[in-house]
Amino acid sequence: MPTFSIGDTDFLLDGARHRVLAGALHYFRVHPDQWSDRIRKARLMGLNTIETYVPWNEHSPTRGEFQTSGRLDLARFLDLVHAEGMHAIVRPGPYICAEWHDGGLPSWLVADEGVVLRSHDAGYLEAVNEYLEAVYEIVRPRQVQHDGPVILVQIENEYGAYGADKDYLRHLTRLTRERGIDVPLTTVDQPLEQMLERGSLDELHRTGSFGSRVGERLSTLRRHQPTGPLMCSEFWCGWFDSWGEIHHTTSAEESARELDELLAAGASVNVYMFHGGTNFGFTAGANDKGTYRPIATSYDYDAPLAEDGTPTEKFWRFREVIAKYAPVPDEVPAARADAPALEVRLDRSASLWSVPIVAAHAFEHLPTAAEFGSTRGFTCYSTRIEHGGLLSFGHVRDRALVYLDGALVGTLDRELHERMLPLPEDARGELTVLVENLGGVNYGTRLGEAKGLIAPATLDGAPLTKWSAGSVVLDDLAPIRAVLAAGRPDISSVPMPLSGPVFASGTFTLDRATDLQLALPGWSKGVVWVNGTNLGRYWNRGPQLTLFVPAPVVRAGENELIVFETLGAASATVRFVERPELGQTEA
Repeated sequence: MPTFSIGDTDFLLDGARHRVLAGALHYFRVHPDQWSDRIRKARLMGLNTIETYVPWNEHSPTRGEFQTSGRLDLARFLDLVHAEGMHAIVRPGPYICAEWHDGGLPSWLVADEGVVLRSHDAGYLEAVNEYLEAVYEIVRPRQVQHDGPVILVQIENEYGAYGADKDYLRHLTRLTRERGIDVPLTTVDQPLEQMLERGSLDELHRTGSFGSRVGERLSTLRRHQPTGPLMCSEFWCGWFDSWGEIHHTTSAEESARELDELLAAGASVNVYMFHGGTNFGFTAGANDKGTYRPIATSYDYDAPLAEDGTPTEKFWRFREVIAKYAPVPDEVPAARADAPALEVRLDRSASLWSVPIVAAHAFEHLPTAAEFGSTRGFTCYSTRIEHGGLLSFGHVRDRALVYLDGALVGTLDRELHERMLPLPEDARGELTVLVENLGGVNYGTRLGEAKGLIAPATLDGAPLTKWSAGSVVLDDLAPIRAVLAAGRPDISSVPMPLSGPVFASGTFTLDRATDLQLALPGWSKGVVWVNGTNLGRYWNRGPQLTLFVPAPVVRAGENELIVFETLGAASATVRFVERPELGQTEA
């Protein structure tokens, strides 16, 4: 029976010294039919281990369930890692950060004002127990001592940057052991004295998260982890992108030099990210350190393996470094092949207001999005006004388009700290506010905050209390398809410029299923579906200018494309281009 343990100075696999050479690959950010390809390429770079988070909110969108089908099939993912002859590190949180919506915490949990997140609060721990028991049902039989791939499990995630509740960490540790997890347990924190002290327990193995100044960071880590192997369990070799900023890249040469220094010191490593993947749908998170910054759809991360699965310069540089310390396979992955280039003309359109997908309820107050069960995507609020004046909300989370009798009168953007809008004095009629949740904050004290329009709502200082509000239901495309199908299939029937909020659709034909790169020149901001799969958000502010379409999403023959444009488009044409365009790397 295989064993994996922590010795005085090293990890031990069956009693022999073993260096963990891991790479982060999040199963929930990659189409499941492409998992094997990405895992195999990790091995070809010289890695021996795959690390993944587990997103609680994806698996448990409602309390009491734990979904494991499709892209959430953690068991299948771990089995594929094992089939490739690699080990696995599982990081179930319950908080994961990961630039993921609400840091992975479920909406039904964060909406409960009586729960104290990431603490030993009884209500929080009751929910955590349910979640971790479900995760460990999958992980337990796949530990290395049961001839499975899992060699390490992490407790919480960078907890020292958030809190110092040792009773909370003890509870997670005790629960993990009681549920049959016998492999070594780790924690991770940035190598700062306070974080390393606050974020772990002496019975757990401390690791660090950093991407530079290796010698200094390892020395700090060693002071807090005096025995056992040193490990950088998040070696930051790139960075994520936020809308409106540059596309972040790091020097392949410099990252390789830092990796070399790390391995020369005898440390183990987890490259974060080996392969970033994509924030499909409405899964991207946000950061708020004084100004709200929503995360882009692409999670390419300037990683060794690009978003579309292509080896980058960093892949080859890291492979050369790893070869100095461990065997590297002779086989190498293929270089990038250009994606097919074609234009698609969308020949049908329908206004959002003509599609019966707003699930509205009556309220005698201004409700948050959680009150009608919608914390992702879009929500819609409406009320009757009899005069104009200064429209004001307590907060707007995160971007609001304000309409009067269907005509756009203004935009309120959280990122610009906007929450007030002057309406014409003679304004009278139906006031409608379409609110887009651009991602729940995934790091820091604003974790799990309420979404939608936040009270008070006033018009010229007088409260607006009677509202019809609800979610815009976009997970079922049938009503949208029905209205679009009723339109005339003729490009001349689509008014130009296309005025939002509007759905537009068309079809395109492929000779075979293949990865695609979708560009929307002339379009402003919205969401795209291909054959029913939500590819995520696009936004002309950048940095990214293309959306990745995985080959398993398309098929040989005719394919469907639906666009939800919130503002407007100058053209009814979209393009599939040969290469991804993730934006400028310098401002």
